[in-house]
Amino acid sequence: MRTVGWLLIVCLWLTGLAGPARSQEPVRASVPFKVGEKLTFQIRYGFLTAGVAVMEVRDVVPCGSGQCYEITSEARSTMPFSLVYEVKDVVSSWMDVSDLATRRFEKSTKEGNYSRHEIVMFDQTDHVAIYSDSTRVEIPPMVEDVLSSLYYLRTKSLKVGSTVLIENHSDRKNYPLEVKVLRTERVSVPAGEFDCFVVEPILKASGLFEHQGNLTVYLTEDARLMPVKMTSKIILGSISAMLSEFKTGE
Repeated sequence: MRTVGWLLIVCLWLTGLAGPARSQEPVRASVPFKVGEKLTFQIRYGFLTAGVAVMEVRDVVPCGSGQCYEITSEARSTMPFSLVYEVKDVVSSWMDVSDLATRRFEKSTKEGNYSRHEIVMFDQTDHVAIYSDSTRVEIPPMVEDVLSSLYYLRTKSLKVGSTVLIENHSDRKNYPLEVKVLRTERVSVPAGEFDCFVVEPILKASGLFEHQGNLTVYLTEDARLMPVKMTSKIILGSISAMLSEFKTGE
């Protein structure tokens, strides 16, 4: 049952971009999302609704010597799935407004009888992630966490046939990724119809994002690159996140 819980949250922050060519000089970034943007998804297992997930850009707040976007993602199971396996995962990321690198990551997990709370500080100067138990892990320059990575992806100019290299850090390990832009496609979700880029994140090492079958993400084919649909095959069937409501923010 942990697979269902894992997908409830991973469907929402499965991609990230932090290629080695990123400059470390603080240049204020232009972004397609705004404070107040709120995306609500239905999590479906086959034809059944298994949960709800919400991604939100809450505010711009002080962090270190600069400012960060405060971004949250919350996923929870709904009835009748909650009767057999309750999920409530809250992930928060503080993403620097200048260089878009992550500065802080916090995750509160409740899946069945399992619960955990973790805080990670990202020192982008000395290239080290510092965990709440004082564990220190070396990280690549300008690395992203699993939530900020999706928002960084949305700042990129995508083109069918292109591939974007990724550096992502989670659970005390670095996970190189690449995102392939496969095609464009018009898709229908509860929030409406959208022309989308279809992208596939591919893990270059086993670990967090290892899955059965393909993992596919649909991003609107416009300046917002808003995620509207995410699907993955699992051992028994498939699971998907479908955009049901959205607010664009300020």
